[in-house]
This record gives sequence, structure tokens and C-alpha cells, in this order.
Amino acid sequence: MAPSYAVCGLGLQCNVALPALSGLPPPARVDVRVTLGALPADAADAGETPDYFVDEDVDQHGVPFMSVSRVAGGRYYRVAYGEGVTAIVDARGAAVWATWSGAMTVDDAASYVTGSLLGFVLRLRGVACMHGSAIAVGGKAIALVGPSGSGKSSTAAGFARLGHGVLTDDILALRESAGVFCVEPALPRVHLWPQSAQAMVASWESLPRVSGQWEKLRLDLAHHGFLFQRDALPLGAVYFLAERSTGMSDPPIEDVHPTRALIELVSDSHATEYVERAQRAQEFDVLARLVERVPCRRVTPSDDLGRIPGLCRAIVRDYERIAAR
Repeated sequence: MAPSYAVCGLGLQCNVALPALSGLPPPARVDVRVTLGALPADAADAGETPDYFVDEDVDQHGVPFMSVSRVAGGRYYRVAYGEGVTAIVDARGAAVWATWSGAMTVDDAASYVTGSLLGFVLRLRGVACMHGSAIAVGGKAIALVGPSGSGKSSTAAGFARLGHGVLTDDILALRESAGVFCVEPALPRVHLWPQSAQAMVASWESLPRVSGQWEKLRLDLAHHGFLFQRDALPLGAVYFLAERSTGMSDPPIEDVHPTRALIELVSDSHATEYVERAQRAQEFDVLARLVERVPCRRVTPSDDLGRIPGLCRAIVRDYERIAAR
């Protein structure tokens, strides 16, 4: 039987076992079928529309890091990564195929499938999906949101060190039911830059790379004695991580007005640049309801990675205060 995994509220079935997903529970149903090593026959050579998204960032050879185009009359999307991975995504978000070239490996390709491509699939299926981490505090999920480099993953690892379960790192999938927003658990790992890993884990030098193409390291939670929150939790609060500041002992925390919070959440959504207009409008409506119902706060971390545990404790104290109100 093909291996299958419950990820972000979806059931993923793959033609090969994915070590990065080992330990995840099997899903109640299969929502997305993943095929590594081949592309669908009716899409591989099908005509395509001109690229409607091309990344402005390019590699040393002038190749965009990513481009997206529609193929086979709109039945599929072709996503091409400059590192050598090419993926075909069913327009309904029901199937993903991926191949690779050069020095890339099946594990490298899998890291794209469980990363940006998974975020794209969630958006295609109508699931609001942000760049962010989430941890468990008092039976609720606390979301950590901010631009790349703001320290979301490092802070999530800091919470793990304090004994809190991690729901997700990077892909924060939201489900809305009866007016309650829940965060779905994703993968049992956190991705850290080497300097952050050094501050968080004693044996950081033994951590594997996320991919042979990236410097980020993979911290497998269970392997290092940390908790992975396997069940979805109601969203208790959103904490926006501001630009890191120098010389602070106590991180300042303040309210974020719903209008401002909405703008920032929309800008931090997965695949914002290349999802269809109707999908973006649907997500805007979801996030507009979220900021009216869930407390949104801004915290300014220190640029000293050694102060991350103090940052985490300050967030917990702040959340307990607003939850009591």
C-alpha cells in the first residue's frame, strides 16, 4: 500500500515513502496524490500559456528561482524551480507530480512538495494558508507571523525547548468552523539557519540540511525530545514579530489594530503572488473575520538569540493576560 500521511488537515498519499513525514498519523481519507519521479502524460508535453508569474530574484545564471504557468488548457499548473525541480499541480489541488535534474535528489524534491507546493495546494483547495509558525499554549494555538528573517522558526524552537508542542513551522493552515479558527498540525520539524540552530540545540552540527541546495537545517522534534502537537487547536492569538532590536531585556508587546493586522496577514499568505483572483478574495474574507475575532499583538524581539527563551515566556505571560480577559 502506498504510504500516506495526515498533513495540514489533508491526507497525502505518495508513491514513495517520505522520511520527512515519518511518524505522522495516517489520514482518514486521501485528498492529494503525490507522484515523485514522473509527470502526467497529458501535461508533460502540453502547450502552456505564457508564464503568469516569474520570480524577480534570479540565480547566478539569470534563471528565476521560480516560475509558474498554466498548461493543458488550465487543467494544471507547471511550477519550475531554478534549482532543478519541476512540478505539475492539478488545478483542483488533488494531485502533484515532481521531477528533478542535476544534483537534486528525491529527498530534495520532497522538500519542495512538503514546502511551497503544499502551500499552493492548500490555497487551490480554499484553505487560508500563511507563512508562520504555531505552538501550543494552554490548549490553544499561538501563531507567530512575520516577514522572512523575523525569527518565526527560531522562536518556535525556543517554545519547544520550554516544553510547548509545535504545530507547524512555515506553513500555517487555518480551518474555520462555526466561527472558530483552528490551526492544523503540519510537519514534526523546524527549519533553522545554522546560527539559530547553534543557539537552540547543543548538537546542532549533527542536524541535516533541509535540502542539499539550502543552508537551513532540519530539527526533527521527536529525535531531540521536543513535542509535536498532533491535533488541531483553536487559534488563541496572533503575534506579529517586529524587526529585531538591540539592547532590550524585556520585549515590548502591543495591540495591532484589526485593519493593520489584516494587511500584514494578507501579505504573509502562501503563494500570494500567483494564486487566482477568486482564491485571493476568498482568503481575504476569511482573514477579515479572523482579525475581528482573534487578538492580534506585536512583539519586538531582541537580536540576541540567547534571549529567545525570555521572549517566549513574555509571549506566554501576555497571552495568559489577554485570555483571562
